[in-house]
Amino acid sequence: MTLQIGITVFTFLATMLVIFWRPRGLNEAVPAAVGAAVILFTGTVSGTDVADIIDKIGGAAITIMATIVMAVILESFGFFHWAAAKLASLARGSGYRLYWYIQLLCFLMTLLFNNDGSILITTPILILLLKNLSLPTQQQIPYLLSGALIATASSAPIGVSNIVNLIALEIIDMSLYMHTAMMFVPATLGLLFMSWLMFIVVKKKLPTSLPASATDIEETFFTKHFKPIHGRKIFTDTKQKRTRFMLMLLLFVFLIRCLLFVASYLSIPISAVAVIGSLWLLAWRWYYLRTNPIDIIKKTPWHILVFAFSMYVIIYGLNNIGLTDMLVKFGEPIVNQGLMYASFAMGGLVSILSNFFNNHPALMIGTITLTEMGLDPVTLKTIYLASIIGSDFGALLLPIGTLASLIWLYILKQHDIKLKWMDYFKVSVIVIPISTIVALLLLYFWVKIIFI
Repeated sequence: MTLQIGITVFTFLATMLVIFWRPRGLNEAVPAAVGAAVILFTGTVSGTDVADIIDKIGGAAITIMATIVMAVILESFGFFHWAAAKLASLARGSGYRLYWYIQLLCFLMTLLFNNDGSILITTPILILLLKNLSLPTQQQIPYLLSGALIATASSAPIGVSNIVNLIALEIIDMSLYMHTAMMFVPATLGLLFMSWLMFIVVKKKLPTSLPASATDIEETFFTKHFKPIHGRKIFTDTKQKRTRFMLMLLLFVFLIRCLLFVASYLSIPISAVAVIGSLWLLAWRWYYLRTNPIDIIKKTPWHILVFAFSMYVIIYGLNNIGLTDMLVKFGEPIVNQGLMYASFAMGGLVSILSNFFNNHPALMIGTITLTEMGLDPVTLKTIYLASIIGSDFGALLLPIGTLASLIWLYILKQHDIKLKWMDYFKVSVIVIPISTIVALLLLYFWVKIIFI
């Protein structure tokens, strides 16, 4: 048994080290899968445990992948170039105004899709826009960094915007409706504070005025890539028609998002609604573009499924060797000292664990621990939501704290944008701890006023 414990702990630490290191751009799913294979081989996680894992993450994984498919479909319609052009137009030459519109875009994309999907959407849009404006790298970084931070943290207000949040909801047995009722207002106010604080921190590095665009991003792209099909000229006709079409697409995605909450309230599997929505968009795309749906298989980041399943296997292994029992003994005296104290303790603990080990395992460990403390429903849900703030806000202190930020770093590398850790840390060390504390305070008072 001692050997099994040693192997399990070593496997976990080695897996996290390789995920952070990512030699030669190695996909994070690879070390996670190898680590899970070792855990399964040693017998620390049984076949029954694997069945339980699949049951817990299956619906969440399908929901997240379906929404990412929607994001990929948007790219096919030229949404990235259209959005980049709209950002440039809305900014009206002001670097400060561009900052706030980027914040709004990143927030909305996370709410409409999820944090990973938002990073996959917004980062290419911003890179396209900033390069077209010919901004130097030192002026591009504040926009890219602030956008990534708000896109990742924006998964807190609604549980469906993050795969690990969705999985944790299954463990807590909490509906999307209840999560949103308790979390949307305090988390959104926390995000507003975070955006304001980031603006204060990066303001000196932002250009006060923007240079003119080198080219018309929208017109150049659509003229080059789209031809009229059967008389339908929505992509080659006027910009007004394209705008109406893009807004119609976003409205559809918003309606699907709303239906997820209705389904959760009515105890209907939300994964079914998400899949139907993505299939409908695929059909819509085929009608307008005659694009073969097979390209979705190539463009969808399926490795996220492998990563989530593998990490959960490793966490189950840690749970089976007694980690949860140890954390329960450590945490019970803290939780019993009051809701505010417990919320800050749990939010802080998950923040620290996330920055050392990534927020996926940190939140999973924290959530499993909470379920074994015998807490009353309101206390359990409140402390769980505090851990979500730690996972979505607090995890951003370092760029390795979340899967979304790892994806963001990889995209920057693909576009030859070099980000120094010190440039990241100079912003995050001020913004993240303060924003996390403010969000936790807002959560406590919101729950105290509305639910207790």
